[in-house]
Amino acid sequence: MLAIKNITFRLEGRVLLNDATAMIPAGHKVGIVGRNGTGKTTLFKLIRGEWALDDGEISIPRNTRIGGVAQEAPASDTSLLETVLEADVERHALLQEAATASDEMRIAEIHTRLADIESHSAESRAAAILNGLGFDAAAQARPCKDFSGGWRMRVALAAVLFAKPDFLLLDEPTNYLDLEGTIWLENFLVKYPYTVLIVSHDKDLLNRSVNAILHLDQQKLTLYQGNYNNFENQRRAKLEQQVSAKKKQDRERAHMQSFVDRFKAKASKAKQAQSRVKALERMKPIAAIVGDTVASFNFPTPEELSPPIVRMENVSVGYDDKVILHGLNLRIDQDDRIALLGANGQGKSTLSKLIAGRLETMGGDMHTSNKLRIGYFAQHQVDELHLDETPIQHVMRERPKETPAKIRGRLAAGGLGVEAVETVVAKLSGGQKARLSMLLATIDAPHLIILDEPTNHLDIQSREALVQALTAYNGAVILVSHDSSLVELVADRLWLVKDGGVKPYTDDMDAYRRMLLSERGGAVKEVAKKPKLAKAAPKPKPGAGLRAEVAKCEARVTKLEEMRDNIDRRLGNKALYERGDHEEIEKWTKKRKEVMKGLERAESLWMKALERIERG
Repeated sequence: MLAIKNITFRLEGRVLLNDATAMIPAGHKVGIVGRNGTGKTTLFKLIRGEWALDDGEISIPRNTRIGGVAQEAPASDTSLLETVLEADVERHALLQEAATASDEMRIAEIHTRLADIESHSAESRAAAILNGLGFDAAAQARPCKDFSGGWRMRVALAAVLFAKPDFLLLDEPTNYLDLEGTIWLENFLVKYPYTVLIVSHDKDLLNRSVNAILHLDQQKLTLYQGNYNNFENQRRAKLEQQVSAKKKQDRERAHMQSFVDRFKAKASKAKQAQSRVKALERMKPIAAIVGDTVASFNFPTPEELSPPIVRMENVSVGYDDKVILHGLNLRIDQDDRIALLGANGQGKSTLSKLIAGRLETMGGDMHTSNKLRIGYFAQHQVDELHLDETPIQHVMRERPKETPAKIRGRLAAGGLGVEAVETVVAKLSGGQKARLSMLLATIDAPHLIILDEPTNHLDIQSREALVQALTAYNGAVILVSHDSSLVELVADRLWLVKDGGVKPYTDDMDAYRRMLLSERGGAVKEVAKKPKLAKAAPKPKPGAGLRAEVAKCEARVTKLEEMRDNIDRRLGNKALYERGDHEEIEKWTKKRKEVMKGLERAESLWMKALERIERG
C-alpha cells in the first residue's frame, strides 16, 4: 500500500499540498488528475523521495521497486533491444556474473535465479514491448544514437515497462506516443500486474486503463473508485450536494442572524438571541464552490471559398530524393474535418507539411484555391517561441499596426489572461505556450487549420474547450492526435497514412483499435481468457458497422447537398449575369456538375448500405 498521510509541501513559497491524505492499495491502477500547475508531477517527486516534505509522511513497503520515465534513453551504440533488456538490473547482473563465475554452487544459484525470473523469455518480452510502441525488428537492432529524442523517450518507456517495477509512475506518457502507441499502452496497462500511478489528461486512457482516480484539487487529494467517467459523475454529484448544503446553511444563518438583529436589544429575548449568536459561531461555513472554469479558444471566421480548396492528382512528396508518399488523389473541402491515422514515420507530418505548403510536390498535380489561407500548428512550434519575449510582443510582430488594446483583446480571446500577456514566454506554462502558438497560427482567419498533436500541453478542460472551438469554426480541419476521444469528437472523415499511400478509412475508431491491437499483439490473448465476451461480441459487430457506414454516407450526402445549394445561390444571383461575368458563371456551373456527380455517387452508396441493413 502507498500511504500518503497529512502531507504539506511548498514550492518557491507557494503551497501545492496542504494536509493532504490518500491511501492507495497495492495493485491498484490510479489516474492522477487535476488542473495544470496543481502539483501532480511534484507528487511523483515526493513519492520517489527526490524532494523532502514540509510536513506529513509518505510510506511505502520496504524493498518496493519504483520505476518511471525521467529522461530519454541515452544516444549510445547499444541497440534498442539490448537497452531495454539491461533495464532488468538483476537479470543483467546475473548474466554478467555467470560469464565469469567459477564456483559450481554459485553458478547453480545464478541459473536457478535466472529461471525464477524467466530470463529465457526476456528477449521476446522486450521485443514485444518495443513492437507495441512502434519499433519493428529492424529498428530494434539499430543503436539508440540513430533515433531522435522523441523516439528515445519511447525506448525509455519500453525499458521501464519491461523492468516491471512494483510501483510504475508514468507522467503524461502519451505526449511522446502516437495514437497507435497510445492504444497499445492502454491495453498493456490493463494487464500490468502491479501498482500503476499515471498522470494523464487523456480521458480514453483514464477510462480504459485505471480503476481509480486520485484528484488533486485545492491542495487536497481525494481518491475516487472507478474510471474517469465514474470520477466525473461522482464529483458532479458531490458538488451538487455541496451546493445544496451551502444554500440550506445560508438560509439557516440568514434566519438566525435576522432573529439576533431583531431581538438582541429586547430583554425578554436576549437569552434566545445570545444562544443563536453562539450557534452561528459554532456553525462551520460550507466553502463556496470553486468551479473548473477554463478559458476558451477562439478561431476567426474565414470567408467562404468555392470547393475544393485543395485537390491532388497522383501527387508524390518526400525529402531530397526520397519519396515518402506517392499516388495521392485527395480532395479537401472547406467543411471537412479529417483525422490522419497511421503510425509515426508513415508520413502524417509529411502530408501535413505538403498541404500547408511547406513541402513541394515531387510529382503529380496539386491545386489549391487562390485565396486559401492555412493555419499550421505543430508540436515543435511551441519550442520555436521567443523565450525572452511576452505574448504581446509576439502578436505585435504579426500585427504591427494594431493598438495594444486590440492585441490584448486577441490574447484574451485566445485564453491568455492579464498576467500571462505581460509574462515572458520562458515563464509561461506549457498550456499557455500552446495557446499562444495556436493564436499565432490562426491569426489570419485561415480557411484550413492543420493541428499536429495540439493537446500535448492541455489539461482535460482545455481539451474540451478546444473541441468546442473546432466545432464552431467555419473552416476545414486536418487533425493528427494521439487523443482518440478528440479524434472521435472532431473528425467526420478518417484518412489512413500507411505504406507510402493515403486512403480513406471507412470504419470507426473502435474497429481501428481492434485492428491495431491485432497487428501489435495484446488483443487475442485477452479474448481467449474471456469466452463470454468472445461469444457476445460477434452479434453487434455487423449491425454496428453497417449503421456507422450508413451514418457516414448520410453525412456525406448532406454535405454535398449543402454545397449544391450554396452553388445554386451563387448561380441564382442576378448581378452575376448583369455584369456578364461568363468566366465566373462557367466556373460555378462546372463546380455544380462535379458536386452533382459526387452527390449521385454518395446517394448510391447510402442506398446500398441501407439495403444491407434491411437484409440483416
